[in-house]
Amino acid sequence: MELLRGDIHLMVWVTAAVLLLTLLLFSTVPFLADYIRKWKIMKPIPGVGPNYPLVGDALLLKPNGGDFFQQIIEYTEVLRDLPLIKLWIGPLPFLIVYHAETVEPILSTSKHMDKSFAYKFLHPWLGLGLLTSTGEKWRSRRKMITPTFHFAILAEFLEVMNEQSKILVDKLNTRAGKGKFNCFMDITLCALDIICETAMGTKIQAQNNSDSDYVKAIYEMSDMIHRRQKMPWLWPDFVYSRLKAGRNHDKNLKILHSFTDKTILERAQELKNAEASTNGSAELKKPKKRSAFLDMLLKVTDEAGHTLSHKDIREEVDTFMFEGHDTTAAALNWSLFLLGSHPEIQAKVHKELDETFGQSDRPVTMDDLKKLRYLEAVVKEALRIYPSVPFFARTITEDCTIRGFHVPKGVNVVIVPFALHRDPEYFPEPEEFRPERFFPENSSGRNPYAYIPFSAGLRNCIGQRFALMEEKVVLSTILRNFSVKATQKKEELCLVGELILRPQDGMWVELEHRTPSTATQTL
Repeated sequence: MELLRGDIHLMVWVTAAVLLLTLLLFSTVPFLADYIRKWKIMKPIPGVGPNYPLVGDALLLKPNGGDFFQQIIEYTEVLRDLPLIKLWIGPLPFLIVYHAETVEPILSTSKHMDKSFAYKFLHPWLGLGLLTSTGEKWRSRRKMITPTFHFAILAEFLEVMNEQSKILVDKLNTRAGKGKFNCFMDITLCALDIICETAMGTKIQAQNNSDSDYVKAIYEMSDMIHRRQKMPWLWPDFVYSRLKAGRNHDKNLKILHSFTDKTILERAQELKNAEASTNGSAELKKPKKRSAFLDMLLKVTDEAGHTLSHKDIREEVDTFMFEGHDTTAAALNWSLFLLGSHPEIQAKVHKELDETFGQSDRPVTMDDLKKLRYLEAVVKEALRIYPSVPFFARTITEDCTIRGFHVPKGVNVVIVPFALHRDPEYFPEPEEFRPERFFPENSSGRNPYAYIPFSAGLRNCIGQRFALMEEKVVLSTILRNFSVKATQKKEELCLVGELILRPQDGMWVELEHRTPSTATQTL
């Protein structure tokens, strides 16, 4: 009897093993055929290592995110003369591109507009909004939302930027004249307050309450997404959902979506009350004075007169919350670092600010922003040297030829602005900080794909005017009040290129109070 029971157990295990092998065989044969096809087509493309079958170059790659970024940058420096680099991460093929002439055929076409595989891990939070959607949905959504970034509408956001910049300066006042400190999070929380109020019309007071559940959820979610993107064993949902990291992911997702859902419902009710108020009754709740991006989404319609659903609106609001604060905060920090490292350029900025504002502490106006041409050149040059998004990726959607090499459908193309912006053909002495590169007379005729801090082509960043406007407002407010000195040298920064480009140990500066020069006053 015991023998029979043992035979039955053995048969069960053998049957299970045979079924598993059969399933693997049926699922693997098409994959292997596609893999072999890509391998053959891409063989002439220069690579970085021995490129072992199925393993690829995975054994060469650094596991740490910061080290991996530095490794990719080293490849682009050593292989600068090559038009593109092939990299196999296990069985998945990637192309690394960092020349304007290579980037252009990818970004300038309407064909290769799908985001790469890694973006799928943003879907639980952002759904299929502008950042992650493709095809007709993306085209329709982009067309509907573009008018909400009209110049006149951006002007309404200026008040929020001024208010939050003033709060930041009040915080920095307590640090000025007291030695070095890490300003990275101070700047980031200011950017978070700005995007939250302009996107949702809600004050979260992150600058005064960095421990709020919503603020913590945003940063934890961003970190978890990036970690998961790098770790293939966390890719399957059925595995991730059973791990502690997956449970934390779901907990933070619930916090983020609950906050956005609540805000959408409240704003929708306010607009409904306002429309119903025909007799000016004081009993009805009036909408807030300022419009937010959310208000416009609640009203926008497509060509057929269809409005966005609650889920559609949440996708876009969450997308702007995710994309609209970290990237801007990084740009602001890098601008301060470069100005603090080049006092002669900072002096030119101070001169321009004094000529524009004199000794007044009034808010920044749209007319002021037009006058701050040198400051704008500073911001653009900072984005050249330290682009907020160090790399982004697309999927090749049909077989094509890039710089004479055949590239099959399904290959992931990683575009590296950090390396692209250092091409000496377009930016002589690329490591030098020279805002004058972006004066009209110096940038005219430059290949538009040589400088892409906001991407380029049809899928360029819809919020780039908003971002530049915010950066000029915040920087001008800080620099009207302080002189900044960077206390780190360039080689001490330890760059980490993850979702954004940041210094590993923060941004350490010294601030000194300053009084605008009356000699340059024009007011």
